[in-house]
Parts: sequence; structure tokens; C-alpha cells
Amino acid sequence: MNLDHVFKKTKTALKKSESTTTVPDGLLCRCSRCKKPILVQEVRDAYYICPKCGGYFKVRAYERIRRVADEGTFQESDRELVGENPLGFEGYEEKLAAERLKTRMKEAIVTGTGSIDGIPAALGVMDSRFMMASMGWAVGEKLTRLIEKATTENLPLILFTCSGGARMQEGIHSLMQMAKVSAAMAKHHAAGLLSVCVLTDPTTGGVTASFAMEGDVILAEPNALIGFAGPRVIEQTIGQRLPKGFQRSEFLMEHGFVDRITERFELRKVLAALCRMHDREYCKKALCQLVDTEIQEGAKKNPAACLAPEKKGSDSAWEHVLAARRADRPVGSDYVRALFSEFYEFHGDRRFGDDPALIGGIGLFEGVPVTVIAQEKGTSAKDRVKHNFGMCQPEGYRKALRLMKEAEKFHRPVICFVDTPGAFCGIGAEERGQGSAIAENLLEISRLKTPVVSIFIGEGGSGGALALACGDEVWMMENAVYSVLSPEGFASILWKDKKCAPEAADKMKLTAEDVVSAQAAERRIKEPEKLTIQNMGSVLEQLREELRRFLKQYAVLEPEKLCDRRYERFRKL
Repeated sequence: MNLDHVFKKTKTALKKSESTTTVPDGLLCRCSRCKKPILVQEVRDAYYICPKCGGYFKVRAYERIRRVADEGTFQESDRELVGENPLGFEGYEEKLAAERLKTRMKEAIVTGTGSIDGIPAALGVMDSRFMMASMGWAVGEKLTRLIEKATTENLPLILFTCSGGARMQEGIHSLMQMAKVSAAMAKHHAAGLLSVCVLTDPTTGGVTASFAMEGDVILAEPNALIGFAGPRVIEQTIGQRLPKGFQRSEFLMEHGFVDRITERFELRKVLAALCRMHDREYCKKALCQLVDTEIQEGAKKNPAACLAPEKKGSDSAWEHVLAARRADRPVGSDYVRALFSEFYEFHGDRRFGDDPALIGGIGLFEGVPVTVIAQEKGTSAKDRVKHNFGMCQPEGYRKALRLMKEAEKFHRPVICFVDTPGAFCGIGAEERGQGSAIAENLLEISRLKTPVVSIFIGEGGSGGALALACGDEVWMMENAVYSVLSPEGFASILWKDKKCAPEAADKMKLTAEDVVSAQAAERRIKEPEKLTIQNMGSVLEQLREELRRFLKQYAVLEPEKLCDRRYERFRKL
């Protein structure tokens, strides 16, 4: 059967009005990825995702807005704003006129305000049909006005990017838009407001090198082309073929520049959650509700019940070490799943890579938005290798600090779970500054203007653990350990025999009881004799109660007072 006559160029474009979207005329369209014919209605129903292979069709600006914003809330701004021909470039005005006629748009971006699940927000959505959404004066001006409006009206900023980069026909005037928009983004950041950039296919050139990579949170659609120089330019420059997947969104996340790959049908839900969790008034209200509940129920509880007794039998220090290392002991991700709802993991240090040995993101603790960071050992043998046995690379510590600084901006408490034999030792780690990364964490966390609590759930090895444990309080599970070095390393250095590790463990005073006695930790949490994920319920309840107390005590402190108390905590040691 010959279907050629029913196929037309696959694209999505507005027809007749801004609110009505059509796919290619005809009964069928063809997916550019799998090349198979698909019913047009199926494509529409699937949010322009191929139902056969999952490939993404390009989506027009107004259709994106319709899918993200609450119905009837979007108010477009600067619709009639257009640019000129600053260089007198021959044929440019005719090209613009043709693009406007073809797309029924004035320029390559739609800006305005609307609500997402009831939350007011500023929205900017680029449309690649208009000159590949290249950024000239008009695009830069519309973006700048939108960002200024968001700053003035205290609105979160949501930007959907797709662009071929700077608009060549406008020369230096186009280049200057990168700086202009970035300056506006800086003011929005300084006002303590949320910006989320959603990278779609393709996002390249001057847009990538400016506002697209300047959001507090950077999301990307699957398999989107994202980069500064285009693939063909790179291949021509270096004279070789690029590897498969190069400059795709998954590549960017692996290399630390994208927080999350988000499927198109999840975007509205994710954006609403991010806006809510970054809203200072929402956070303040949720915290007040938690404090009020704690006051009402406080008389019924005994805070001392959370604390382990002074002694637990006659377990040796080495037995505590072995217990902390047990393979069936709950790991960081187990605590994250059990204690926090709506957890959204963020990836990357925005410098080099993403470290699987450390997971982090934002979630809700009994309704209160918090930043959660956890060293992750993994469970199965394969999983432990993937997570490098909880030994962080420099990227892990830099990712943790990035998330903490973001928490500081939005006044969110930080909760860390520590479980590591130590920071990873290797050539690459040293080349990328392992010592520098740990040092920067110690420096920055000491003056972080938001509460930080660290919970040792297993091993706490040297600076690799301290880099996440220099906040306001440290708690230790009853069988957790915290030391300057592993017992094996201690024995090898001092006695030239790692077989003396059990004796070294006793000398090192590394048990939870020892560390609390040394005033390097505040609390010791009771745990069952053999803690596993199956019997950790009592531990979770203790942690919930302690976290309520911590939030009640610290979240109300002024930033300067918080930092002063943190300084005194370490000054006495």
C-alpha cells in the first residue's frame, strides 16, 4: 500500500489561532526517529510523543503553554514587540515577514504570566519554527522584560528553551542580548526567586551559553540536543566523528550540567512541585504548622526516649565497625524514601560530572520543604559498584555544596545522611581537586545561613564524612562509627600491620558513644540489635521526632545567630 500521498513534512504549528494546535495535514504523520506512520490524533493524545518508539515531536510555544499553565490564566506580554534590521542586512526584513506569515508569530518567543496548579509564574517559551528560535534583539528584549516583571512581582520564572543560537543577521546586537538577559537573570537570583530552565531539542549556541544554563534548576526533555557549538561544527573542527549520544540531554546530565531528565507528560506536575517547594511563604507556613503540631503533642512524648542508653552491653569497638559495614544495613536511599515525600533528585555539580556515590535533591518532611543529601553505598554487589561503595569523588562534594547553597537561597533546612569509608582516592580525583572540594565544603558550610543536621547511619570515614558533617548538629546511629581513618589504615600506619585493626578500633574511640562523649556529636539514636530495612521502623520514628525538634529549634533562628552557634560548636573542640 502506497501511503506517500498522505505524508507531509512532520512538524507542529499553530493554525488559525494561538490556542489551536495542528500536526501535519492528512490522516497520518511519520516519526522522524522510527520512521513509522502514526495517526495524527494519536500524536496529539500522546503530547506529541511517538506511541511506537517514544520519540519526541517538536511542540509549538502556545501548545506548551496550554499544557503547562492552568486553563485561562495565561496573559501574554509584549506580543507586538518586534525588532528591526540594525545592520541593514539584505533580505532580512523579507525573511522576517515570511516567517511571521508562515508561523503566525511576531517573534521566536512567547512571554507572559500564568498559574501552574494555582501558583503564579512568569513563562517564556521559545518556538523553533521562527528562524530556529535564534536570539536577536526582540527575543532578548522580550526575555529581559519578562525577567524584570518576575523580579518586580516576586514570581518564579519558567523558561522553555530551543534555539539555534544567536541571530546572525543582527551581528553584535544579537551577541549583546546574551549579556543583557544574563544581567536580568542575576537580579532575579539576587531577589531570592526561583528560576527553572527546561531545555528542549535543540538548545545550542548563545542561548546555551547564557540564560538556558543559569536556572536554579535545569530540566531537560529526553534526547534533546544541547550544546554550545553544533555537532557539525565540532566534527569539522576536530576532524573526527562524534560518539553516539554526544551533546544529548543524558550526556549533559552525566557530565553534571542538567538536574533531571523529565518526560514531557510529567512537566506540569514537576514544575508545580518545584514552584511550591521553593516558595518562601509556603515553606514558612509549613514550618509553623509543624511547630504548632509539635507543641500540641509535645506533652505526650518523652524526648529522651530517642536517645540510646549510656552503654549497650559489652560490644567492642570492632563489633561496631563490623555492624556499620554490614551489607544488609539500611543505606542512604532507604532513609530518603522512608522519611521524605515528593523527593526530587537533582544531579550534577555544574562543573564536570554527577557522582552516583552521593544523591541529593528536595523533598517534604511532614509537609516542610527540605534539602536532602545522602552518601549512597548501594545494596546489591552491582549496585555497590555503581555507587562506588559510598566513596565520593570531588563532583559529589561539589554537588552537595551546590544543593546546600540553593537551600540557603530559599531558606530550606538541610538534612545529610553520612555513610562512607572515606573520600575516593584516585588519580582522577586528585586531578579534579579532591582536597579542594572537601576544603570548600568545610569553609562554606561553616557560614551557611540555613540549618544543617548530619545523621551518621553507618561508616564515617575521615574528611570524606566531615565534608557533610560540619553543620549545626551531628547524630549517630548506635552502631555508626566516626573516625580520622579506617581501623585498618590506622593499624597499618602506626603498627605496620592492618591485622591489628580490632585493637586499633578500640584505641581510636570511634563508636557513637565515644564521639558523643568527645562532643563531636550531639545525639546517639537507638537501633535494633541487627538493623535492617525490615526492622527500621522504630529508628525512623525516632528520627522523625528528632527532626521535628531540630526544625523547631533551629529554623526560627536568625542567620547570624545560626552561624555564630555553629562557630562556637567547633570552637570548643
